[in-house]
Amino acid sequence: MRRTLAVLMVAVTSMVALAFLVPLALIVRETAQSRALAGAERQASALVPVLALTTRSADLGHAMARTEAGRRGLLAIHVKGGATAGTSRAPAAEVARAATQTRAGTVELPAGYALLRPVALDGDRGAVIEVFVPADDLNRGVFSSWAVLTGVAVVLVAGSVLVGDRLGARVVRAARRLGTAASALGSGDLSERIYPDGPPELRAAATAFNSMANRVTHLLAAEREMAADLSHRLRTPLTALRLSLDHLGPQAEPSRQALARLEGEVDTIIAAARRRPSARAARSCDAAEVLRERLAFWSALAEDQGRPWELAGATLPVRVPVPASELTAAVDALLGNVFRHTEEGTAFSVTLHEGQETVGVVIADAGPGIPDPEAALERGASGSGSTGLGLDIARRLAESTGGTLRLDHSSLGGAEVQLWLHKRPEKAPKPTLKGI
Repeated sequence: MRRTLAVLMVAVTSMVALAFLVPLALIVRETAQSRALAGAERQASALVPVLALTTRSADLGHAMARTEAGRRGLLAIHVKGGATAGTSRAPAAEVARAATQTRAGTVELPAGYALLRPVALDGDRGAVIEVFVPADDLNRGVFSSWAVLTGVAVVLVAGSVLVGDRLGARVVRAARRLGTAASALGSGDLSERIYPDGPPELRAAATAFNSMANRVTHLLAAEREMAADLSHRLRTPLTALRLSLDHLGPQAEPSRQALARLEGEVDTIIAAARRRPSARAARSCDAAEVLRERLAFWSALAEDQGRPWELAGATLPVRVPVPASELTAAVDALLGNVFRHTEEGTAFSVTLHEGQETVGVVIADAGPGIPDPEAALERGASGSGSTGLGLDIARRLAESTGGTLRLDHSSLGGAEVQLWLHKRPEKAPKPTLKGI
């Protein structure tokens, strides 16, 4: 933007300078020429009284020597019927024509101009005073004046560029601060605010940004409290279920263990809902460790249902650019679909693939598969009586890194869900302010 403003100031100031300086330069040249011709006219007029007294060549030569043009050899006197005193440069025809005129005239010559001043003498006699004005005299001081005018134009343009750059820097700083704050807010730093500065429009935008950030903070806080309250309501039926299981004796021990795991998950949800999001939260995790932890959790339920399972490729650490909590939620959603939509005893496998730029988490099962994969990827769409959000959670996680979620047929005969994460997530475009 600063470069654009500088170019704009150069263009505008240059046009204004040209509009004034070009006519002024022409006036300076015409003034110099008029001054030189006026000087020649004065010197010619100074010789008129001499011609009225004498026309002898010796006297005329003495009189011409007293003038500047005469001393420079630029003066000549043509006496009708007599000799020419001095050095003549004008053609004889022009001199003869000037003798018939009543006022002075100029003749353009290759090296300058010749002023021809007719003088009427006694009787039929007449004379013509010729004053030659060289081109150097016509342009004396013109080029130095043009240089001064050019310098003034350059100073004006440079000054306008400096002023425009300072104004542009002020606007750019304010716009950059607004863009940086928007990026920080988008990355999760809800404490980011801007001190309004810059032009009135950007100050208004900064004020609106602060109001928006405050509103977003309040809305998120309200949503977290509501999620925590809703999750806390599950404690009542869970407590009642625990009391019922306590009356069943030792044979209900597996059910009590499952209930304990469920209570632990509810506690985790409540803690996560009440936790204030922070921009400094870890943005990467070890996918292998997350898979091992989640399979250790789901393995108990798999053993209860007689489901064979396998975890492959999760031996060495594999870093992925997503928080561990988000990857855990996606893996739980996908494994939950396996347990929810396949019969007990159905085998499943989880495989971790690491490529040069991507990391894949592949969950396959031996169930009936997915009849319509495209419809299953739509948010909220489910043909099995569920919410249809499990695949959407995994899809949004993959797309946050520039990856994809794919559905295919597995080698076990059922469905295969492929969660592909880019190791280097694509950077979100920086916010820009148009029209500034």
